[in-house]
Formats: sequence, C-alpha cells, structure tokens
Amino acid sequence: MDVRFWFDPVCPFCWLTSKWLRLVAPQRDLAIEWRFISLRLLNAHVDYDAQFPPEYEAGHTAGLRALRVAARVRHEHGPEALDRLQDAFGRHVFEQEPVPDTAEAKEVRGTDRFVAGVLATAGLPPGLAESVEDTAWDAVIQAETDEALAATGRDVGTPIVQIDPPDGLAFFGPVISRMPSAEQAGELWDHTVGLARFPGFAELKRSLREQPQLPAFGVAAGEAGVVEDWHGGSRRQHR
Repeated sequence: MDVRFWFDPVCPFCWLTSKWLRLVAPQRDLAIEWRFISLRLLNAHVDYDAQFPPEYEAGHTAGLRALRVAARVRHEHGPEALDRLQDAFGRHVFEQEPVPDTAEAKEVRGTDRFVAGVLATAGLPPGLAESVEDTAWDAVIQAETDEALAATGRDVGTPIVQIDPPDGLAFFGPVISRMPSAEQAGELWDHTVGLARFPGFAELKRSLREQPQLPAFGVAAGEAGVVEDWHGGSRRQHR
C-alpha cells in the first residue's frame, strides 16, 4: 500500500506520526512518500501576533527554511535521501533536551549551521544547508502545501496523510501524543485505514492534547504530558 505523508520538520505531531508510520510500515507493507507542507505558508494570511504565542512565527519560519533544503535534497539526491533527511530532522529537533520556548531558540532550527548537522546525520553534503536562504524552492513547497489542502480542505494542520494516492482519501492526522507499541501501531493503522476507506468519512476530532511524549518537551517514555486545549489544531490566542 502506498501512503503520502506531508510534513513540516518543526511540527512535533508530524514527527510522532511519522515515527508511528515507520514502525508500522514493515508490518503492513507500506511504501511512504514524503511530501512538503509549510506551516508558515499555510498561515501566510494569519496575524501571528494576534493568534499565536510569540515564538510560533519564528518556529514556522525555521520550518520553511528547512523545507527549502529538503526540496533541494529530493531534487538532487532523490526520495531515498529525503527519507533519511526527514528522519534526521526529527531526531535533531525533537529527540534532544528541551530548548527555551522563545523565538530566538526556535530560529536556530532554521539556520544553516543547525541544518548542516542534520544533513551530516542523514549522510548528505552539509553544504546543502546554504539553501535555507534560497526562496526559489518556495514554489515547490507552496505547490505541495496547496496539494495537501486541496485533498483535505483548508481547516487542517499537520500532519496530512493520504492512503492509496493519488485518489485515496487524505486527512489531517492521526494526531498522537505518545508512541504506540509495535502491536498497538498495527492496530492503530488498521483502524485508520477503516475510517479512510469509508467514502462518507469526514471528521473525528478532539482539541485536548497531551504535551508530546518527546525529550524536546521534557516528557519521558512512559510519562503522560500535561493536557492542553489546542483550539482547532494550535495553541492560538485569538487576542
């Protein structure tokens, strides 16, 4: 079965869902195609000061800068290299000790120095990191962001998953805050496929989320993070 997965490297829920898909892939013979969705481009029309905590714009911009490099990697080195890079981004951003919840700390993830380290982990030339500044790649990222939204509708976030592309149903999620066991991973996939293959399925939702079970959030394996209300997929302030 083919699966498309649209990701932004700075979204923790993208990372957790991708880890789950990687766990279930050999169990259910899944072939995952990684595609791009930029939270910064998706929210281009939004007043960040009014609707998001102060560090969000810096974090989303860092994600766009990282995706520019990812687009170049796929273009020059192919989808297998992008697969390695997606995994490396997640490990560098989320499998590390927590960083301060400030704009300055979030901006670091979009710097050429940070991205060069990610590239090295993925076995790719660190010099590709110079593309964090290359806005020529934004057209590719925008096109794939639009592609994802065309398949789901616009009132969604990340991650977006499509089963049986290009015509299968696409949806926002599943959004998970903890990693399932190997057995649970397969069960969760089977339930997800069951919903996605019902032609009339539209939405199953709750806005309460635990802080992700990731080192970057200070939540260890086996622990449950603090529950927050994410108000339509993000901690928007609506001032």
